[in-house]
Amino acid sequence: MLFGQRLAALDGFACVTRTILSGLCAFRNRSLRAFAHCIVLVATVFAFAACGRIDPKPISFEDRLAMIPVADWPIDAPVKIRWNEFAVPYIEAQTDQDLAFALGVVHLHLRGAHLEMLRRLSQGRVSESVGPLAIELDRALRLIGFGRASKASIAQWPDETRTFMQAFVDGLNFYQDRMSEFPNEYRLLAIEPEPWKLEDLLTIGRLAASDVNWLSYLALLPQRSSATWGQDWPRALQAGGSNTPSDIRAGDGYEKQAAALLTHILSGLSRSGSNSVAVAPKRSKSGSALIANDPHLGLQLPNFWLITGIRSPSYKAVGMMLPGLPFIAFGRSAHMAWGGTNLRAASTDLYDVSELPQEAFEERVETIRVRWWPDQKLNIRTTRYGPVISESKLFHARKGEELALRWVGHVPSDEITSLLRAMRAKTTKDFIAAFSGYGLSTLNMVTASKDGDIAKFFAVKQPIRKYDVPPDLVLTGGNDAHEWLGFEDATTLPQDVNPPEGYVVSANERPTTGANKIGYFFTDDDRVNRLAELVTTPNSVDVETLKALQVDTTSHVSASLAKALAERWQRLRTSRTDRLVQLMASWTGSYETSERAPVAFEVAFRQLVIGVYGNGDAKKIPAAYRQWPYQLKFLFADFDELPEERQKKWLAEAAKTARQGLRRFDNWGDMHRMKVGHVLASVPIFGRRYALGDYPVSGSRETVMKTAHGLVAGRHAVDYGSQARHISDMGDPDANYFALFGGQDGWLGSQNFADQIQLWQDQKYIQMPLSEDKIADYFPVVMSIDAATR
Repeated sequence: MLFGQRLAALDGFACVTRTILSGLCAFRNRSLRAFAHCIVLVATVFAFAACGRIDPKPISFEDRLAMIPVADWPIDAPVKIRWNEFAVPYIEAQTDQDLAFALGVVHLHLRGAHLEMLRRLSQGRVSESVGPLAIELDRALRLIGFGRASKASIAQWPDETRTFMQAFVDGLNFYQDRMSEFPNEYRLLAIEPEPWKLEDLLTIGRLAASDVNWLSYLALLPQRSSATWGQDWPRALQAGGSNTPSDIRAGDGYEKQAAALLTHILSGLSRSGSNSVAVAPKRSKSGSALIANDPHLGLQLPNFWLITGIRSPSYKAVGMMLPGLPFIAFGRSAHMAWGGTNLRAASTDLYDVSELPQEAFEERVETIRVRWWPDQKLNIRTTRYGPVISESKLFHARKGEELALRWVGHVPSDEITSLLRAMRAKTTKDFIAAFSGYGLSTLNMVTASKDGDIAKFFAVKQPIRKYDVPPDLVLTGGNDAHEWLGFEDATTLPQDVNPPEGYVVSANERPTTGANKIGYFFTDDDRVNRLAELVTTPNSVDVETLKALQVDTTSHVSASLAKALAERWQRLRTSRTDRLVQLMASWTGSYETSERAPVAFEVAFRQLVIGVYGNGDAKKIPAAYRQWPYQLKFLFADFDELPEERQKKWLAEAAKTARQGLRRFDNWGDMHRMKVGHVLASVPIFGRRYALGDYPVSGSRETVMKTAHGLVAGRHAVDYGSQARHISDMGDPDANYFALFGGQDGWLGSQNFADQIQLWQDQKYIQMPLSEDKIADYFPVVMSIDAATR
């Protein structure tokens, strides 16, 4: 298919290139446009092969450090950048502004190519590098308008935030202006360096904060034209599930394939999953609060995060940063530790604005520059309900409708100041108060404090609506009942501080409290219940407990579904199903690589879904029915409503495919794989040099150790899941542990490009201390930068 696997979280732009180049089979579409695109595609492959013979030559840690310019830094006092063997930096500065400048230098050094690609992706400029096959994608990205609120948000910044962020941007440009050698991706994608601006960073931040509910909207919009929509919408709300990246696959046709690509980008770049746990002193062995976080994003390289330590007059913290944003997104300071999961709050509404008067629309024209192809003009129309996204064919509107996207991301907010203040907070109360101006991404924020407090609260700018449940997926522009009445935030929404059970857990679950309806689409409670189960024993939880928790692979929900399947197989009363019945009935829900039961269950479950919802044809299953929460809620109930002869038919088919699966695969690890490599590893002709390995991997779609997949019948590669880990014991300033799927350095061929993969597989961590003596011990390589003479 033209757009195959989902995009990598960080290297989304390079992954666009990969998926386009892997589409040689697009010749099956005989339209003139498709034929023209295929001509360009073939030319692209040859051009990339010729000008992009990029050999990822090995480069050592020492040689990479030598690429950092150390002269003439415009800083006020000397700065030290300490490094450990994994290329993790620990920056020590005597002023906050110098810290920000040094962070800019370090971010550009470690992730320059990926930052440049994210900039172009967030601005809808993919076609500039990969040609006409990305035009429809660029149209959609520009219509959404991730940078729409950037200038207004910057205008709200207090002076301290503006000074800090400008110093960070100055650091990015200082490094870029002095680069003697650019990453290989620049040559491959015809990238010419451009000066960095504050607006660029906020636009990237908005892309990373994409509303995860858009995945459900994209799946549901095509169904609105079906005769069953009257029951589909209430059912979607009742199931309350949102798509995972693996739930959506490209269909036939150019627009469907481009829509799938957009879906994969949005899902890969937003924190659509994650686990977070905080444990009170009464449940810990150390008598101190503990915290554990692991976000869920793409499992391709480079990783979405950078492990970083910082010390300046105002900031002393360790944790994970998003490349291009100079704050600890989750980690620990001397007083507080924090993490969180995607809240999946309803921060977007769709409106039909076709009945609005002409004067309600503003219009402007933008030019999409296209490599190897004529430039394209795009007419962008905007209303007070947001941009008219139905100008793109990727957003399905009914005939006569014009769909507008009203998103909190188009409203000014100040996430930068919130996170900077959070890093300085000394109490839970101060930490929560820091999020008063915060908007996106919407988070269940989880905290633990040195004083022993634990808490969970909503970090969100939440629209206040007149209704609890939307009457339809698309509302009516101009209808007073569908208006937003204002906003709530972290300081006005419910907070859970020091709950009596002695722990807080979060895993994208449906909130049980909320002054205003928080949202509609959440994951089921399998993960959150399992997290609670693993931390309930008094005085027993320690760092080792949390390490084991982060790699737990048990799904009680899958076990219960397997038993339901076994009960129905028993109705067939054939000797050929006896072993399957026994295997399913005795399965505990473990998705360890050595288990055989998951093979039989997943293959049989897929076949049953195809039978019930596609009448035996997988292509006929609507995207909304592919969602795991939908299947949990309705599959067996819908199956039991079928005529008896059809029940027997689909049960027999499910048993047959399960037996075939067990003959093909000895265990779950044979079937469930993790391919490690740069996204360019999938490019035809020269991609093999970017592949690093293919391994069995434990876990599943909703296990704590998440390795997501959709409906599977054979060997498949995981591309989404738990790809970063953090644990802190608040009783010890040095007991802070982190790990990445991959490595710190995004430079192809670098010694530190994927050197943490083994740690990730072996469940080991990098320790990030806060005390000065330990910092010096653990980070022995020191770069001392003097202030330039001015």
